[in-house]
Amino acid sequence: MAFEEIKEQIDHVEEGVRSYVKNSFEFYRLQSFKSMMRGITTATKILVIGCVASLALLFLSLSAAFWLGSELDSTSQGFLIVGGFYILFGIVLVLLRKKFEKPILKKFSKFYFDEL
Repeated sequence: MAFEEIKEQIDHVEEGVRSYVKNSFEFYRLQSFKSMMRGITTATKILVIGCVASLALLFLSLSAAFWLGSELDSTSQGFLIVGGFYILFGIVLVLLRKKFEKPILKKFSKFYFDEL
């Protein structure tokens, strides 16, 4: 009689553990899906906005180069000035890259670890 009760309790505990493991697995699966989809939608938004901004910058750069070229009576000098500006801007970004890395790392680590 006592053995049957113990066996029923063990079966009940086993069923509870299985249910807990299954629910925990489903929970983490949903959390990872949510985190992944949030990352994908964010990356898509950044990609679309980046493409539009790149096209706008391209046309602005071309117009600035042609305008400078007409002011200097040499189109090639206009393009050289605009190209030089971008080289200087790139050098400044390379020198300041550490200041960009830390905030980005903090933001993404907060995004990833707070979601899970």
